[in-house]
Amino acid sequence: MNGNCSRAAADAALDRELEGHPPALRWQTWMRRIEAVLFASAAPVPREDLARVVGNVSVDLLIDDLAAALAGRSFEVAKVAGGWMLRTRPAYAAAIRAAADVGDQDLGLREYDVAVLAAIAYHQPITRDGLKEIFGREISRDLIGRLQARGLIGTGPRAPQRGAPYTYVTTDQFLAAFDLASLQDLPDPEQIEDAGLATEPENPARER
Repeated sequence: MNGNCSRAAADAALDRELEGHPPALRWQTWMRRIEAVLFASAAPVPREDLARVVGNVSVDLLIDDLAAALAGRSFEVAKVAGGWMLRTRPAYAAAIRAAADVGDQDLGLREYDVAVLAAIAYHQPITRDGLKEIFGREISRDLIGRLQARGLIGTGPRAPQRGAPYTYVTTDQFLAAFDLASLQDLPDPEQIEDAGLATEPENPARER
């Protein structure tokens, strides 16, 4: 309740329409507000949240103009998981890794974890028994727990079978981690196979 009250107070205090500003300054101010919100957020920000800091205008047009304004900079506006975020451009990944070893996100996943994550992404919602059919072996609860702990998967609807087991689905954090706007942007299964993620690696560590 207190959180809702605080947000309502902040909303009431914010001048969205900026009627006292010249049109050009008004548009630029709205762009900078969106830039500030994206900069402050570690996760993609949906359209409805961005709409709360601007007037009765198109968020998409403001995003387009902000993207144009950032042309030539080392970072860009990217649409990810149904929202927008600021990210460094791929061309600078090597420089970032060389300077601070903070480049591509290290999810701390084993090769087999990634293979199971890919299977969930392509076959969701899917049960552990469904994953067992794909891999030919039991998928441990520890493995599922690692994926859940990193926010990459969540529980889906109960499966319509005996015992109504849980199913597993990917999350928006999964989309953000792999730079996908939606599940429609998943690579073809053939690419997964070519990357060696569709089959069990040799001599995997035994898990229970």
